[in-house]
Amino acid sequence: MTTPRATTRSRPSPARPAPRRAVRLAPVTLAVTATAVASALAAAPASAAPTAALANRPATAAHHGDARVLALPAGFRPEGVEAGPGGRLFAGSLADGRIQVLDRRTGESRVLLPGVTGRALRGLRYDGRSGLLWAVGNDGPTGIVLAVRARTGSVERRIEVPGAVFLNDLDVTRSAVWVTDSRVDRLTRIALRGNGRPTSAAPANLPIGGDWPTPEGNRANGIRALDRHTLLVVNSTGAVLRTVDTRTGVATPVRVTGTTLTGGDGLVVRGRTLYVVRGTGQNSVAQFRLSAKGHGKHRAWSARHVRDLTDPALDVPSTAALAGGRLWAVNARFGVADPATAAYQGVGLPLGR
Repeated sequence: MTTPRATTRSRPSPARPAPRRAVRLAPVTLAVTATAVASALAAAPASAAPTAALANRPATAAHHGDARVLALPAGFRPEGVEAGPGGRLFAGSLADGRIQVLDRRTGESRVLLPGVTGRALRGLRYDGRSGLLWAVGNDGPTGIVLAVRARTGSVERRIEVPGAVFLNDLDVTRSAVWVTDSRVDRLTRIALRGNGRPTSAAPANLPIGGDWPTPEGNRANGIRALDRHTLLVVNSTGAVLRTVDTRTGVATPVRVTGTTLTGGDGLVVRGRTLYVVRGTGQNSVAQFRLSAKGHGKHRAWSARHVRDLTDPALDVPSTAALAGGRLWAVNARFGVADPATAAYQGVGLPLGR
């Protein structure tokens, strides 16, 4: 997520992409006091919980050019989206922390996790081992990570992250949940058992060092694991990609060719294909081909721009997920005149070309 607001595992390489073109379509302690800036950032997205009628308002599906558009409830303010089993999509709300389930085939919608006054949720990630939907965000000034049962909506664990300012996105690996904080240059690690359920250990922080830009604004944002010890992280304000070593926290530049990462937000990785959601000022998703040279600490990654996925239905997208032959993005619509009553959508961009 980029202010003014805020598993993929390696698989066989996909077929050669189409020619470039625009396609339509250390453990932390628990005694940390929230800072003033944390309070301000956390309070901004919060609003009163919606009425039951609004929360359960049916979604509708429509086609807009090549894209498929799913309506979300008015005032929902989506930021995170994730694909689940059975044709489901999950969307999280900045307005009240609600999680909505949508059927991507019919457009029908229901509330999975009810909203809470003062809560905002951003990144979402589903883990098929445990059936847990992980969500990051805040309850007021307190940074939180939720482990939600994707079938029932019950919260299995609520984990507070002391010292967090703007928890933004996450990824789930075999042994941990990794969380970005866009205003604190560190990653937070939540240890997992082999079945994907969280251990009783407190969250641990890994400071980001090495070649890591620290401009004012949102820095660490979208995150995806590339291998056992390598995380790919986009620095939104710096408009750069970095790999981060999970053992040392050292950030290393990823050489990006063919386009810029201005407005870079959520990441999606499948095999050696990378998608970078570019919302503010871009309204597109940039597709890249990842490659690596060398081994171990000397491994160097690069990302070659292949094409842009775009459609008139996109309106400041924030994050995306792959499902059913489409890349599904949510329209965060940052800067819209009246967020409390505005219309919001999920947009499915076709990948077949």
